[in-house]
Amino acid sequence: MVYNGEVTPGGPADVRELPDAVIRKASVSPQDNNAYLITCRQTGDQLLIDAADDAGRVRTLIGEGGGPLRGIVTTHQHWDHHRALQEIAEVTNAPTLAGEDDADELPVKPDVRLRHADAVTVGELTLDVVHLRGHTPGSVTLVLTSSDGSVHAFTGDSLFPGGVGNTFDNKENFATLISDVEERLFDVYPDETWIYPGHGKDTTLGAERPSLPQWRERGW
Repeated sequence: MVYNGEVTPGGPADVRELPDAVIRKASVSPQDNNAYLITCRQTGDQLLIDAADDAGRVRTLIGEGGGPLRGIVTTHQHWDHHRALQEIAEVTNAPTLAGEDDADELPVKPDVRLRHADAVTVGELTLDVVHLRGHTPGSVTLVLTSSDGSVHAFTGDSLFPGGVGNTFDNKENFATLISDVEERLFDVYPDETWIYPGHGKDTTLGAERPSLPQWRERGW
């Protein structure tokens, strides 16, 4: 089956097969929060991105991957992205990771505090850490470059189809966020880069790039 990233709360995961990794996406809350599971084909080791809600569904998602969970990344501090974090961390004993500037606001203090240009490894896979300031001080995106050359960015609430994340009418935060998104994502990665956001449907950098001037002009 072809991956399209369309999932419904509590429904089945959508699965993307890559040569070196398997990506599973599930919606786990009425707010359509997405949880992502990345499985290394070589070792079976797994990484969870956002234990957002519904610990039972998240546990099932981890089981669908079949391998040991080696880490839980929280993309940012907002409550709707970590409601299942404590339970999943306790039942799996997996280390937790989050952006340094959001770490102290989480219910589970992370074992690893992430900074811009760090790397997160799971099995034979390496994901680059991109710090995108503005939605929260410590929001992080993880970018996986597959062995087939495709690029996959897990952006939390910093980038969606149609715009950057909510900066709550704070002009300074908006300016910071859109500049970081432009300089650290659009200026670095190709248009084919697939964007996996914290809520809702996916997109690509190429689909969103023409709208960047409009986003700046409207201020959100």
